[in-house]
Amino acid sequence: MTADPLITGLSHSESSPWMGIVVILLLVLQTLLIIGLQRSRLSNKRARKALKESQKELEEKILARTESLHTTNNLLIDEVARHEQTGRQLRETKLYLQSMINSMPSIIIGVTATGEVTHWNAAAENTFEIFSNEALGRKIIDLLPLFPVTLNAIKNSIRSGEPHTIQYTQSDEEEKRRYFEITIYPLISSTQQGAVIRVDDVTLKVTIENLMIQNEKMYSLGEVAAGIAHEINNPLSVILQNVQNIARRTDTNFPINQTRATELGVDFPQINTYLHAREIPQMLDSIREAGERSANIVRNMLEFSHNSQRKTSLVDIKHLIEQTIALNRSSYPKPQSDQALQIITEFADPLPPLHASAPELQQVLLNLLRNAKQALASSAIEQPCIWIRTYAQNHHLVIEVQDNGPGMIDTVRQHIFEPFFTTKELGSGTGLGLSVSYFIITERHQGTIDVKTAPGKGSNFIIQLPLQS
Repeated sequence: MTADPLITGLSHSESSPWMGIVVILLLVLQTLLIIGLQRSRLSNKRARKALKESQKELEEKILARTESLHTTNNLLIDEVARHEQTGRQLRETKLYLQSMINSMPSIIIGVTATGEVTHWNAAAENTFEIFSNEALGRKIIDLLPLFPVTLNAIKNSIRSGEPHTIQYTQSDEEEKRRYFEITIYPLISSTQQGAVIRVDDVTLKVTIENLMIQNEKMYSLGEVAAGIAHEINNPLSVILQNVQNIARRTDTNFPINQTRATELGVDFPQINTYLHAREIPQMLDSIREAGERSANIVRNMLEFSHNSQRKTSLVDIKHLIEQTIALNRSSYPKPQSDQALQIITEFADPLPPLHASAPELQQVLLNLLRNAKQALASSAIEQPCIWIRTYAQNHHLVIEVQDNGPGMIDTVRQHIFEPFFTTKELGSGTGLGLSVSYFIITERHQGTIDVKTAPGKGSNFIIQLPLQS
């Protein structure tokens, strides 16, 4: 069915204005959309620009913050390094000071004002046999109840600000005296008060001081003895000379005696018979022998004391030993209980001459004889005996001084040649005899001296002196 052309035309003519309006509206809408899009693009562009600027600013701030953190971190690293270096230096200084204190032979003890131990060095550990970790924090009067330092002494030293010194003497099980000097030094700081206790073993110092005093006494006594010996020589000479004259003037073998008796009208043979019957010649012989022995003793003493300058010469060792034995007997008279002591000499024949200092060798032999005699006297030996043997061996002259006394233990044997070492009672010796003998033999004569000994088997000192080729 076909539409009416009129109606169709009316329809087109009626819709044309609306179409225009629609088109216009569409164009306006499109324009508005375009404008909106353009504005949105501009706004988006501005936003992106602002975002970039914010990002750049943020990056700059982050970079600056990072740089600041890096600088701070470097400062912290440097500070930590300085602290570590300071701590290391403090530790090294502390160890160094501890090493210095521990290397000292003195006992160093640090205490508080109440007597608590704050420092305990190695010498204190070795002496008291108490480790440092056991001593720290404990009261010193509880730690060492026999220690001659009281809490009052520590407080008095701190209060006065002056060191306080204590002289202390200790005797061990063998009744040997040891001398100690104890000094309390006040330690005052702004935070804490305390004291440092220093203990020094001054046994050697006291011994040397006493020895110097004794040497002065012996020097004075030697001068007096030398003067007395000279004075004794004069009457001895008169006694010996008169004894000799009496023996000659009563001897029948001299014609002058018979002539004088005839002139006086005396029967000389009867007088001689009477003298022999009364043992007068034997008495004169005893007087002469005693006088000669006394003269030999005086001569030996003078020779021994006057040789202050060291001189070496060819020495008749046999004569020197016999002279030393005589001097030893006269210097140390034997008590009644020692009458059985025998000194046996064994000399090889022949003995080569020795180039040495006779007074020094005599001093060594006197020391050995004196020690042997004292060792025998201190033991209950039924037949005490000293053997002196001399012989040549391997280009050396060997002298042995042996006794059958109590002998020595190994710990004593290891120290007998050390200065001031002695096993005798207090006042019986200085401990220098064998050390001086060792020096004379080894240093002055380039020889050796040794001892073979065992408990209950006596002692045998062996001296070897080089012989000149």
